[in-house]
Amino acid sequence: MNSFVVELLEKKFQEFNQPNFIPNDPICIPHSFSLKQDIEIMGFWASILAWGQRKTIINKCNELITLMDGAPYQFITQHHPTDLKRFLNFKHRTFNATDTLYFIEWFREYYLKYDSLEDAFARFLLDTDQTIENALIGFHQFFFSLEDYPTRTQKHIATPLRKSTCKRINMFLRWMVRSDNKGVDFGIWQRIQPSQLVCPCDVHVDRVARKLGLIQRSNTDWLTALELTENLRKLDANDPVKYDFALFGLGVEKEM
Repeated sequence: MNSFVVELLEKKFQEFNQPNFIPNDPICIPHSFSLKQDIEIMGFWASILAWGQRKTIINKCNELITLMDGAPYQFITQHHPTDLKRFLNFKHRTFNATDTLYFIEWFREYYLKYDSLEDAFARFLLDTDQTIENALIGFHQFFFSLEDYPTRTQKHIATPLRKSTCKRINMFLRWMVRSDNKGVDFGIWQRIQPSQLVCPCDVHVDRVARKLGLIQRSNTDWLTALELTENLRKLDANDPVKYDFALFGLGVEKEM
């Protein structure tokens, strides 16, 4: 990898991995909370709804928070069936009330048994796994393990088995797993290592990565995300997805 690419990625990582990145990004939603379960629930939801303009995504997530009385974990574990009527008009693009109600149902069933959402992913990892691929596949199956789950909701939870880049869930896992002294990512999970993360690959990241020679595949799919991450490992084997800040920032700012 040439020195220009290395220096550019390091520079932009330092530039965008700062607290001033938070307010205008969907990561501001989980940063609104201090309770671990609230961070997990709204971090997951914000990542799943993260398509379209960032301002709209943030507004929709805040709408959800309001519908849950400002306390997502408490609402999900303690609500009454009649409380769910308020969600019937919630919609963001193709994510509608049916999807919303299933998310609430799944979260309720899950958090009545487990303390942290980390187990829903980490339980599927093998000791020899170098990436989170098995965790993503297992989570997808686990998420749709409730009886009579709505088939339409499956399109909102990506899996490598469908060759998706799994951009949104990879972003969520970056938020939960990565830890440094900058305060953007949370680093509240311990059973998944930063070295196992896969770089979120959206249109911005994909475009910039190709210009920098970090992607050679003609398609953009799960194998593309793995290729990109493997190239980023050459720069930092322990924390390859930290360069997501650089690639995304360069794309959004239209510097490349």
